[in-house]
Amino acid sequence: MSENEMNPKKELLLAAGLNVLHFESREWLSKIEFWKDELRFFNNLLLKNKSSKEKNNIYEDMLIMLDNIQTDSFEELKRRITSHEKVLSDIEKSENMISDESYREKHREIQNLMSSFESDLKAFKKLVFKHEKKLLK
Repeated sequence: MSENEMNPKKELLLAAGLNVLHFESREWLSKIEFWKDELRFFNNLLLKNKSSKEKNNIYEDMLIMLDNIQTDSFEELKRRITSHEKVLSDIEKSENMISDESYREKHREIQNLMSSFESDLKAFKKLVFKHEKKLLK
């Protein structure tokens, strides 16, 4: 099953007006800020339970995943989305001669990055929940 079959909203959004793509970009920036808060929470949780690492070898994997998520993604995603938004603004002002299709292709690329990042974040959270559940037993 292709990704578009799993989420038909993606293709519908890409065919929508530029104002809809702008709205989605703003949603992405909001999601990134929320994810940053979530990761601060998880980081504090992991540091709080640092002594548990002897009890469970998942701990090191979680720290590595957390570091990779934080290092690789947030600022780069924000930079790309903000740049993408500037291009949209230029298109709307007719200051940029980029084609509508080219803009939509860039939007699709960012959409895929956001989706991939969200999947990584979900995998990380599942790992943390599994770890914390074992500690409660």
